[in-house]
Amino acid sequence: MKQESNLKSHIVLFTILVITNFFVGGMVGLERTLLPLIAEADFGITSSVAALSFIATFGITKASVNFFAGSLSDHWGRVRVLQIGWVIAIPIPLILMSAEHWHWILFANVLLGISQALTWSMTVVMKVDIAGEKQRGLAIGLNEFAGYGGVAVIAFVTGTLATEHGLRPEPFYVGLVLVVVGLILSLFVKDTRHHAHGGEQNTSAKKAIGAPLPLAQVFKKATWSDAGLSSASIAGMVTNLKDGMLWGLLPLYLIAQQMTIAQIATIVATYPIVWSTAQLVFGPLSDQVGRKVIIFPGMAIQGVGLLSFVWFESYTGYIAAAAIVGLGTAMVYPTLLALVSDISGVSWRASALGVYRFWRDLGYAVGAISTGIMADALDIPTSIMVVAGLAFVASVVVLVRVEK
Repeated sequence: MKQESNLKSHIVLFTILVITNFFVGGMVGLERTLLPLIAEADFGITSSVAALSFIATFGITKASVNFFAGSLSDHWGRVRVLQIGWVIAIPIPLILMSAEHWHWILFANVLLGISQALTWSMTVVMKVDIAGEKQRGLAIGLNEFAGYGGVAVIAFVTGTLATEHGLRPEPFYVGLVLVVVGLILSLFVKDTRHHAHGGEQNTSAKKAIGAPLPLAQVFKKATWSDAGLSSASIAGMVTNLKDGMLWGLLPLYLIAQQMTIAQIATIVATYPIVWSTAQLVFGPLSDQVGRKVIIFPGMAIQGVGLLSFVWFESYTGYIAAAAIVGLGTAMVYPTLLALVSDISGVSWRASALGVYRFWRDLGYAVGAISTGIMADALDIPTSIMVVAGLAFVASVVVLVRVEK
C-alpha cells in the first residue's frame, strides 16, 4: 500500500477519529471559561496559585500518563486505550456540577488529565499510523483542528449557558453528552498498529525501522541528546506553559478589565477557534515546506500575541490578541508533532510522541504554578510578559538547533 493513498484508503476510520477528537477536546472546553470564575465565586478562592491548582493537577496527571500512553498502546492496542480513556471521563461532568469542596474539583482534573492523555494520544497516534510520512502534517492538522475546535465550541457554549443559567450546574450537562457520544464513537474504531509498520516498509522511511528502543533511551533522546527532538520538547513545553497561564489567568485578568462573562467567553473561545482552524493550513503546509520554517516564527508570534493582551485595552483588542496567540499556536502544534514523527523510527514512534507530549503537557503545570506565583507576587500583566519572553527564546532554540 502506498503511503500517499493511506488517508484515502482509510477515510471512514480517519473521519471517525477526527470526529472523536472533537468530543475529546470538548471535555477541556467544558472547563475553559468557567472554572477560574467558579473558584472565586463558589469557593471564595482569591489566590491565583490556588485558583490555578486545578490546571496544575490536570497538567501533571496528563503529562505523566502521556509518558506511558504510547507504550501502553503498543502492548494493549490503540482502541483499548482509547476506550479506557473515555470510561475514566464518565464521572467528570457530574463532579464539576455538584462539587461542594475544591478538592473534588482537583480530583475531577486528575481524571480529566488521565482521560485526555489516553484519548487524545490515541487519536494522534492512530492518525499517524495510517497517514504515512507524506501526509503526517495533514493528518495531525485535522486531528488538532477537531480537538481544539471542540475546546473552542464547548468553551463558548458553556460560557453562554452560564450567562443565562449561572455557573453551575446547567453548563456541565454538556459534558454528559460529550462523554456518551465519545464513548459510543470509540466502539466503531479499529486498531491501527499494523498500519504503522506495513505502511512504512513500502517507503523511503524503511531505513527508520529497527528494533524498538527502551523507553529510557527514547526519553534521553527527546529530552537532551537529540537536537531536533529535545528542541521540539522545549517548544512544546513553552507552548502549553503559555496555554496553562491563559487558561487560568486570562478570565481573571479580563474580569479585572471589566469584561462581562459573555465577552470573556467570546475572547477565550477566539483563541482556540483560530488555533484549530489555522492548523488546517499549517499542518499540510509543513508537509510541503518543512517543519522548522513554520515552527520558529510560530513561537515568536505567540509571544507577540501575549504582549498584545498587555498593550490593548479594549474588547476588540483582546479578541485580536487572542487571535494572534491562536495563529502562532496553530503554526507550531501540529508541526511539532509531525517533526517528532519525522525524526523518530517507526518502532519507537509511539513512545517518542508520548515523551514529547509528556514534556509539552507538563507545561500546563509549570505555567499554572509559576505564573500564579508571579501574579500573586507582582501582577497578571507581568506574568504574561515573562511567558512572552520564553516564547521568543524557544523560537531561537528551534531556529538554531532544528535542521529542517
